[in-house]
Amino acid sequence: MGTLAGTSVVEGVLIDWVGARPEAHLDLPAEWLTDEQVAGELGRIERDRARQTAREAQLILRLAELRPDTDDPPPGTPGARRRSWRKTDPEFAGVSEFFVDEVAHALNLGRGTAAFRARRAFTWRDNLPATFALLRRGGIDERRAGVLADALQATTPALAQAVEAALLPGAGELSLARLRERALALLAELDAAAVEERRAEAQRAADVRVAPTVDGMATLTGELTVEEAAACYAVIDQLAAMAKADGDERPIGQIRAAVMAMLIRRPADHGLGGVSVQLTVTAALDGLAGDTAAGGEVAGFAVTAAQLRELLARVEALGLTTPAGGSLSFALTDQRGRLLATVTAGELARLAATGCPQHPDADPDPDADADADADDGCGCAVLGMPDDTAGYEPRAGQRRFVATRDRRCRMPNCGQRVGWADLDHVVAHADGGATSCANLCCACRSHHRLKTFARGWRFRMDPDGTLHVTSPSGITRTTRPPGLRPPEPPPSPPDPADDPPPF
Repeated sequence: MGTLAGTSVVEGVLIDWVGARPEAHLDLPAEWLTDEQVAGELGRIERDRARQTAREAQLILRLAELRPDTDDPPPGTPGARRRSWRKTDPEFAGVSEFFVDEVAHALNLGRGTAAFRARRAFTWRDNLPATFALLRRGGIDERRAGVLADALQATTPALAQAVEAALLPGAGELSLARLRERALALLAELDAAAVEERRAEAQRAADVRVAPTVDGMATLTGELTVEEAAACYAVIDQLAAMAKADGDERPIGQIRAAVMAMLIRRPADHGLGGVSVQLTVTAALDGLAGDTAAGGEVAGFAVTAAQLRELLARVEALGLTTPAGGSLSFALTDQRGRLLATVTAGELARLAATGCPQHPDADPDPDADADADADDGCGCAVLGMPDDTAGYEPRAGQRRFVATRDRRCRMPNCGQRVGWADLDHVVAHADGGATSCANLCCACRSHHRLKTFARGWRFRMDPDGTLHVTSPSGITRTTRPPGLRPPEPPPSPPDPADDPPPF
């Protein structure tokens, strides 16, 4: 794409605006287009995608300007951020720490993706202005502009722009991998210290992550130095090869995966203290019984009913018995999936034996004696949502109810599992909010802090646990507890034309 140069500031702005406008396109069914027209349309779509990416980055940068850090809790005060767990969360000088959460809310994305896009926008603006200008005009695709931003975000603007000047003219002729290699090689030639800084930053950001894939499978990944990763793989590969040589008939990749799991769960001679692993399994009774195909969750990951039955059989809990070292509780829901009550197996047995405390003479189990003339009991509810408490801290029954209902952080697009979540008052306790299951929800520590200390955010929860979150920029998003179906829409009013006379 050719470039235009203005002779004044106004002309430059107009030229940039014209270059950033979407191109005209063939608004015809795809099956009517020739091969040349198809290829041309694909290229136009790619250029417009680049323009939209640049526009998104500009808007993210503008939101950063509108969200200074002046309202954030100052260091040393209650609510101030402590960087003891996560060292590499994005920090933009002078910008509120809650800015990325607002970007995520606006884009309806997770915080990690929003942070990535924010970092990329700052890098394009500060380190790669020529790339950013070309992206706004559709002259470089989003992926190549992103490769340059990723490779050059940790260096100084002067060094980044020196690499940019050498690579940008021919970037479109290089593959993504080759462009990244060339950028890092040039950066190492200009300043080897920048490469070391990137490696040190990557080490500080190292973590282990698990993500679901398909059909009840998940991927476990961890960032290591090259030498550590190569050594770990060599150990796994050699042990898998030994098992294969001993007659293991499984594919070698499956053996490697099994070896890795075995090494993690049963490490030898490590000298570390013993640990126990707790997996929270959520299952529907009809799925376990095989009456339906309803599946469930294991530690927040979706699995099939068959996998649930296999897992529970392994821990000897398929017959709804409490596994050794574990616990068993029941959740009762209505037809919409709204949680009505939670109860342990022992509590359920006691309730079945004692019946209604208000009507002790009523038969707690009228079906136990087919010849009995007893009616169907008094009809009183003996199970329900735990009662409110006057104090700030929820009671154990409330914690069990809310954790069972929510299962994960309720902030839109977060999904942090309940084991790492706090129980947060939706209406703050200091503002008169009750410590009740109707006013408590699960929130990860990051979003608990946001709700408590970030200015302009509003949270509202319905009695069924539906949570409405509104950002300072006025966008409201809604989350429902897992399994809760939205209410049926009201019936449409009758058409007056269908009314029989008289009208």
